[in-house]
Amino acid sequence: MWTGVHRGHWAKEGIEFDPVKFSTGLELFNAMIGGSLDMLSTGAVISNFPARGQGKAFLINNIEFATAQLWIREDQGIKTWADLKGKKIATTLGTTAHVFLDAALRANGIDPSKDVELVNQGMPVAVTSFISGAVPAVALWVPFNIQVRQRVPAAKMLVDASAYFPKSAIVGGWATRADYYEKNRPLIAQVVRGWAAANDDLIKNSATILPVIQANNYQQVPLAELQEQFQASKYYSSSEWRRLYQDGTAVGWLQQVTDFYARFGGIQNPVPAKTYFDTGLLLENVKA
Repeated sequence: MWTGVHRGHWAKEGIEFDPVKFSTGLELFNAMIGGSLDMLSTGAVISNFPARGQGKAFLINNIEFATAQLWIREDQGIKTWADLKGKKIATTLGTTAHVFLDAALRANGIDPSKDVELVNQGMPVAVTSFISGAVPAVALWVPFNIQVRQRVPAAKMLVDASAYFPKSAIVGGWATRADYYEKNRPLIAQVVRGWAAANDDLIKNSATILPVIQANNYQQVPLAELQEQFQASKYYSSSEWRRLYQDGTAVGWLQQVTDFYARFGGIQNPVPAKTYFDTGLLLENVKA
């Protein structure tokens, strides 16, 4: 989004955003459902609320390739997957970190509902719990890993989300209220065109663009941390996304995470990704 602001891609399409910052995608969607937002950009939660009939997804931004990570404390006797059994793991339930943790545990023969105790905390609190030694493991997202790395010498990253790509790919993207979508599809098409230009610009010119974003929007985050966060995600050009939309890959990635939310959140009769995600807007407005 900020690339489009600073490089004029939104302005070229006649779009001006009134951005509002939230800490998690859960908070974002709740605000949008309540009517205080028209659209949003978020992580894994893009596969949650639309599956409940709350919102319409229309763009995939990126893949949370290595943004979610599982850290352990070797000084508390946790060195292998087997050592996690019976232990507490702090994370923020319902977020990208939780989706990743569920996939990681299951891939290593651990039942998240029986073999470990998940401690639900906001991410800053979860990380503080890990640093203080209150819990021996934490599933987090970058840039919280930098805090852990700096303050806990005995901390070790056991795995990150890239280990489970593409089988358990977690995507982030854009969504809008269903009523807004129905009434403003031409306007959303302008957003898609602006996004495509900004996305391709960021991929080609990240070395130039990231310092501008850091200086204007994330002064509290050191540039090196922002660059590390950028590298932890996987980005595709708009033409590559066209292919992934057309061959069903993108819808499949969304559906995988929706299946997790249906299981974890008890969603009854979830709306399938092929219904809640509109691939047509990108395919109609972005050239191959």
